[in-house]
Amino acid sequence: MESLDMLIEPVRALLAQVGAFLPRLALAAVVLIGGWIAAKVAKFAVVKALRAVNFNVLTERAGMDGFLEQGGIRSDTTDLFGLLVYWLVILAALIIGFNSVGLTYITELLGRVALFVPKVIVALLILIFGAYFARFVAGAVAAYCRNIGVRDADLLARLAQYAIVTFVVLIALDQVDVGGTIVRQSFLIILAGVVFALALAFGLGGQRWAADMLERWWPRERQGGEAGRDRRA
Repeated sequence: MESLDMLIEPVRALLAQVGAFLPRLALAAVVLIGGWIAAKVAKFAVVKALRAVNFNVLTERAGMDGFLEQGGIRSDTTDLFGLLVYWLVILAALIIGFNSVGLTYITELLGRVALFVPKVIVALLILIFGAYFARFVAGAVAAYCRNIGVRDADLLARLAQYAIVTFVVLIALDQVDVGGTIVRQSFLIILAGVVFALALAFGLGGQRWAADMLERWWPRERQGGEAGRDRRA
């Protein structure tokens, strides 16, 4: 009899552990199902709210939708925000579910991923508003240069736009902690190299080219007229 009890005791312990684990597993399943439903609702609400305030018009004018379309992504930026919110809710549900069954290691890993998603959302907002501002500045520069008679207005507008977009991209990368100091230092090194190359070009043999560009942008006739008006004044 004692030997039989010794053989049955491990089975009893196993059944006790299974009995204690099943309620937690059922709770985790309920949490995951509820999280999936909540994620669907949150995604639908975010997309509808953003389209209600014409956020999709802003992203289209900023060029983000066209960029995604060129990359083969059929969804626009508004749908992308909805997808990010969807996965944020799913990750929160997974964290609660795994924590309820005692899988703390997976919970910590998912927690890090969940903290990264809001950074991606903020970085996307920075890119959208930055790209929209860059296009606005490019249009303003082009219009001003045409009004004062400066040639190559489109070139100057593109340079201003690319400079702002580059700065915005660096801010977005810094927001998501991608590259960090290495990206900033690389950008500064490249910028310093370009400036140094331009300085050498002007110093060693670019005077005539610089004079031609200045003559093209500000013709001598207009410069002479302005000088004459200054003398008369």
